[in-house]
Amino acid sequence: MQRALSRKNLWDGLPAPVRALAGGILGRVPPALTLGARFRHALHFVRQADRWPAERWRAYTLDRVRRIVALAAEKSPYYGDTFCQIGFAPDDLRTLEDLAELPTTTKETVRDNLDVMLTCDPRSSCVDATSTGGTGGEPLHFYIGADRSAIEYAYLVAGWERAGFRLGDRLCVLRGHPVAPSRHGLRHEYDPLLRRHFYSAFHMSDEDISGYLSHIAAVGPCFLHVYPSSAHTLARYLARTGLPAPSNVRGILAESEIVYPDQRRLAEDMFQCRYFSSYGHTEKVISGAECEHSSDYHIWPTYGYFELLDDEGRPVTTPGERGEIVGTGFINKVVPFIRYRTGDCATYVGDRCPHCGREQPIIRDIRGHRIQEFLVAGDGSLIPWTALNMHDDTFGAVRQFQFRQDRPGEATLRLVPVNGLADRDCNRIVESLNRKLSGQVLLRTEIVDAISLSHRGKAIYVDQRIPTNHATGTQLLAARSS
Repeated sequence: MQRALSRKNLWDGLPAPVRALAGGILGRVPPALTLGARFRHALHFVRQADRWPAERWRAYTLDRVRRIVALAAEKSPYYGDTFCQIGFAPDDLRTLEDLAELPTTTKETVRDNLDVMLTCDPRSSCVDATSTGGTGGEPLHFYIGADRSAIEYAYLVAGWERAGFRLGDRLCVLRGHPVAPSRHGLRHEYDPLLRRHFYSAFHMSDEDISGYLSHIAAVGPCFLHVYPSSAHTLARYLARTGLPAPSNVRGILAESEIVYPDQRRLAEDMFQCRYFSSYGHTEKVISGAECEHSSDYHIWPTYGYFELLDDEGRPVTTPGERGEIVGTGFINKVVPFIRYRTGDCATYVGDRCPHCGREQPIIRDIRGHRIQEFLVAGDGSLIPWTALNMHDDTFGAVRQFQFRQDRPGEATLRLVPVNGLADRDCNRIVESLNRKLSGQVLLRTEIVDAISLSHRGKAIYVDQRIPTNHATGTQLLAARSS
């Protein structure tokens, strides 16, 4: 995959021994300096804009929307033709609400029109080829400017600061970074540049986890930087073994997957610290971070223009109602994402936080509406896999589990046991789940040695192989709201 000659790409591309040698010197330099002037300016801006009144950020956002629309109209054949067909000109944008005159775009739009959506030559030295993780189906391939990392990381750090993180604090990372075993067998790698300890989210046996937690306990005050699923695996291990969590963990910083309430509760109970989540996309259209005082997400209005639309495409403006997150991103100028349907839905809370006073769009209960999060019943209705969460010892002897479904009304529950499972144990698990399923899905069990993660190390809770046309829009909406 094409990678531009950016600061981040050059560092990531160095062999581990070279990084270790260079890091020994650079590690003594404050991270704000090694990350460069672009990052420092971006972080300063984000911190200031975080407290802007609504009038100010709306004026800024309108200016950014006008710029990205004008760029798309001038440089992108796809957008130029689209705007011409509907009789739209960038000068028609008088207010943010005027953007609703444009049609929405989807992943299919990008897949079908990528070559003509571009605003520049993708072979340019300042362009990266990239793709989404593909956990919900086929990955989306597109291009993006190589300079986005400094801006992206500034928003991330500014959000983490709400959880007490400070630039230079140690991060213990269990995400998609591949980590080879050391000569002692521990899958650990240290990046001194940003004080990051990497552990392998692809290798989470009890022996692996025991080694990770022992190592984490010895690195000093730190934050866990995780996928929600990897934090959940650590927390389940602690709950199952009764071992204490490392006392030096100051907080849990989660992102890149949906956060389920049970996962959050268990991780906070086990680690006795705040679980803090950020929201974003590889497409760089919308970004948000939880408030210091609640688990509601504040959307960064200077990152991209946020819309929440109902099934008829109308704005959701009533607190408590749900809609799909639609974004117009400001970062990617190579392939503009204008009114891009993310496939995620959320509940609208308001535009001013009563706890912190920020005047920003506020949402909660972000969920993907991909069918991969559901089991399909015999009648075609959708059952969120989270509805099968058990608050007892049903899965006490299980390290991992995954539902696999090839046809409506039937599914295989794949189980990775801790120390083996007898038939009676499997039967007890199925009986417990059937009390919730009420016969809607016939379950079989399969004991396996391991369950594969996505290529980025994310958990796939439902390996769903049924085409989406088995579920109606009404059933999908009902499942989203449950």
